[in-house]
Amino acid sequence: MRKRLTFHISDTTKFKEQLLFWSKKFQCVCILDSHEVNLKENSKMEYNTYELVAGIDALQIIEPEQNCFDNLKAEIDFAKDWWFGYLGYDLKNEIENLSSDNQDGLDLPQMNFFRPRWVFLLDVDTLLVHYFEEEFSEEDIYNLVMNIQNISVPKEKEVTVAEIKSRISREEYLKAIRQLKEHIRIGDIYEVNFCQEFYAEDTYIRPRQMFRKLMKVSPTPYSCFYRMGEKYLLSASPERYLKKVGRKIISQPIKGTAKRGANEEEDKLIKENLFSDAKERAENIMIVDLVRNDLSRTAAKDSVIVEELCGIYTFPQVHQMISTIVSELKEDVHFVEAIRQTFPMGSMTGAPKVRAMKLIEKYESTKRGLFSGAVGYITPDGDFDFNVVIRSIQYNAMNHYLSFMVGGAITMQSNPEKEYEECMLKAKAIVKVLKE
Repeated sequence: MRKRLTFHISDTTKFKEQLLFWSKKFQCVCILDSHEVNLKENSKMEYNTYELVAGIDALQIIEPEQNCFDNLKAEIDFAKDWWFGYLGYDLKNEIENLSSDNQDGLDLPQMNFFRPRWVFLLDVDTLLVHYFEEEFSEEDIYNLVMNIQNISVPKEKEVTVAEIKSRISREEYLKAIRQLKEHIRIGDIYEVNFCQEFYAEDTYIRPRQMFRKLMKVSPTPYSCFYRMGEKYLLSASPERYLKKVGRKIISQPIKGTAKRGANEEEDKLIKENLFSDAKERAENIMIVDLVRNDLSRTAAKDSVIVEELCGIYTFPQVHQMISTIVSELKEDVHFVEAIRQTFPMGSMTGAPKVRAMKLIEKYESTKRGLFSGAVGYITPDGDFDFNVVIRSIQYNAMNHYLSFMVGGAITMQSNPEKEYEECMLKAKAIVKVLKE
């Protein structure tokens, strides 16, 4: 049975670094950090329960090769414990009649969940540690937290990343966009999220050091460090996929981005322009409609509500247009079904979703792996919170392959050259973290 101990943490920034370093000795680690990004300024960020949620070390691992959601459901119902894990993008093939045959240098399982030995929850300056009383005494946990706080995190040597290559050329990218726009013109789809891969081979990185660098450049409310053996995800995600609180399901898709201004006055103007931008609003509303449809499959009658449409949220580097859609889960529906029926998230696929995913497979050159998937946790009460894996580095330390993907929403109004330039800007931001 799990027990809980409470501690006061005077320097939470330092403690997070110490916890990350201490986790180095374990094969299964998931650390989700909100960085207190706009928790007070932005009304809908109230849905962020903790500043940090971490699961460390695995008592049990779920990594099914088929019937993933059913296997996950069975293990959750049996253990009724904390679970941390991810949903890979290619779970789409289990949900719909789809396939994935593109290049894959990462070789990630399509699903990975683990039941942690320790759960750490940080709320402002209060740390809660969940542990098994059969395994540890209160004194053991007290000593554990004191030991973590006494860690002196060493400065690691810089590691040079090998040459970063693009999986497709500029000409191939432009051709794919033109072909996708033709699909839109004839009414095959309305919108599609098209991505390209950047990768490095024979590359040796220090994942924790790289994650710290990424967080300094881009602290975001749904960032994540995930380790499963020798495979890593370093994510600076600004987007929530799905959260459950009681019977309430919350989705917060992002569509629409603008750079921060040089000063407060410029910032205000940029936010006003983003809010009134017809193209950005159309993209956001299209995904809101898709999410409403997905949520309705598991929702109680008349419970799907758009709480906020095209809200403008400010982050350290960008402004984002975020909508909040909620529903009430039907009494006779298992919460895992709310995940199955909405995955993958519409903001990373397009509309109609299934047709968009078929075209993604046709025109992209790389398996997305964890990109466009989700990482999060499930509580013993059946509540959960998952992010959208974007702005992320994936790394396989076994074959020394590093990968990240960038892309954007393609609509009839999209200019292929401008879309390519936007991709290069997004890629440049990650390359800067890798190279400097």
